[in-house]
Amino acid sequence: MSKTVSLNVRHRPADGPGDMGRPFLLLHGMLSNARMWDEVADRLAAAGHPVHAVDQRGHGASDTPEDGYENASVVSDLTEVAAALNLSDALVVGHSWGGHLALRLAAEHPGLVAGLALVDGGWYEFDGPVMRAFWERTAGVVRRAQQGTTTAAEMRAYLETTHPAWSPAAVEARLADYHVGPGGLLTPRLTAAQVMSIVGSLQRERPADWYPRITVPVRLLPVIPAMPQLADQVRAWVTAAEAALDRVSVHWYPGTEHDLHADAPDEVAADLLELARDVGTSPRTPGPADAGAGRQGRS
Repeated sequence: MSKTVSLNVRHRPADGPGDMGRPFLLLHGMLSNARMWDEVADRLAAAGHPVHAVDQRGHGASDTPEDGYENASVVSDLTEVAAALNLSDALVVGHSWGGHLALRLAAEHPGLVAGLALVDGGWYEFDGPVMRAFWERTAGVVRRAQQGTTTAAEMRAYLETTHPAWSPAAVEARLADYHVGPGGLLTPRLTAAQVMSIVGSLQRERPADWYPRITVPVRLLPVIPAMPQLADQVRAWVTAAEAALDRVSVHWYPGTEHDLHADAPDEVAADLLELARDVGTSPRTPGPADAGAGRQGRS
């Protein structure tokens, strides 16, 4: 992105039969990383689609600059990534915060996006009373996490207990959200101030403002939260998004966790391949990123 900031991109070349499908660009959520997409990416690549999953700045194996975590800056990063990989007319998929980034990318740079999938994100309104209360609690959790009192082994055991549907690969992917310090203690890659910079950007930006500028097919994959008040709010947000978007389909995931790409990779991949079929397979010129020279690189 600059002389001091590089982003990591995990790439899977298409290895399915027949003609190469449209490329996928996968965007993770806040305090997550590109490895969380690995199981979905394997399935998309096996179906004939080249796949690129980006570690946003401050996440995964990418650099962690002091600032630049507002949505506008991160979307600018994504346009640079797309240019470096020679991507256009891609199927862009965003989870959680990544859904908000994907929505803005499609609105501001329509030539980059042929289809859009929003995975439990991209419709949350962060400046309302429900989400303000949620983030007030979360801010305290984020600050406490900086103290580094949990070991990798303890976190692994916790994840295995609380996410029984996750594969061992998904558990290890979640551990990549942390630095391992002295004594094996974990600390988040982002500081509390950097996390709240992302939250502040989300609070200032309403997804509904982008809906009128979206002209491509959109697939919404919402989870029903366990909290009744938040569940009612999510239903209202998704209903509003469905009404505002011209070419939209919705697949609800009841009983699934927020990280549904780790919880149900087969079902999520099937949804994304259905989006690819909806968009179609109009010819495009393969770029260098489709050559499959390596599975991981830095852009």
